[in-house]
This record gives sequence, C-alpha cells and structure tokens, in this order.
Amino acid sequence: MPAPSLVTATVAPSVPDAKGVAAIAAHLNPLLADVFALYLKTKNFHWHMSGPHFRDYHLMLDEQSAQIFAITDDIAERVRKLGTTTLRSIGDVTRQQRLRDNDADRVAPRDMLAELRADNLQLAAIMLDAHGVCDDHGDVATASLLENWIDEAQRRAWFLAEASE
Repeated sequence: MPAPSLVTATVAPSVPDAKGVAAIAAHLNPLLADVFALYLKTKNFHWHMSGPHFRDYHLMLDEQSAQIFAITDDIAERVRKLGTTTLRSIGDVTRQQRLRDNDADRVAPRDMLAELRADNLQLAAIMLDAHGVCDDHGDVATASLLENWIDEAQRRAWFLAEASE
C-alpha cells in the first residue's frame, strides 16, 4: 500500500475536491494577509494615539488588535487542514494584502478611527466573499468560522463609528 500523500493525510472527509480547495485557499491566503495588515495598522494607531480621548481609544484599539491577531492562526490552520500551504513571510503578506497601509507620521485620532472602521467593513466584505466560495464548494467548517469573524469585524466597525461621534 503506498504511503498517503500530504493532502490525503491532512484533509478531513468533508473537505471539497481539489478545485474547491484551490478556490477556498485562493480566498483565505489573501484574507490572512489582510488580517495581518489590519492587525499592524490597528497596533500602529494604538501606539500613536493622542488627544483628550487617548485612554479610551488606546484601550479600545489594543482590545481590537488582540481580537484581530487571534484569528490569524485559525485562518492559517484552516488552509493547512484543507491540504495546501499558507503565508510564509512578510513578503507574502505584502504581495497578497488588499487593505492599504498607513505610514503617515501623524494621523488625527478621528481619522484613525474612520480609517479602521472602513478597513473593518472592507474586511467583512472580503470575508463574506470567501464565505460564498466556501458555500459553493460545501466547506461548512470554513464558512462557519467566517461567519463569526464577519460578526467580529462588523462589531469592531460599529464600536469605531460610535467612538468617533
């Protein structure tokens, strides 16, 4: 009996066919890059926050960045469970991310919150698109994870909108 391949050894019985796996991974890897980009931007704004609401914004962004970072391992491990590979470097993140970086020396607190709100809404839309691909290929497990992450991104956007009023 031949030794099992990497894909056979790591794939659960309910995983889609090779075409489905490729389509889902093609959405999850750029999503992972976007999540890393949003994590770093949120930490950047957390570190550089100032003004009369410093404490509240600083703590909120710290909480949000922790929530964002927490899903990175789940995304990468889901790609691996599907039997394919995921990001390997900062270069991979840079090549695949769609969310824009902000390298400005100074950003006003309201502008930080507005930008992060827009990024979280964009991330939720990207996740919704990935969810559709998972549905198309019968990947219930990944779709279920995405549902929770979409809700978290929408909640972060809501908090950012309310905090900037």
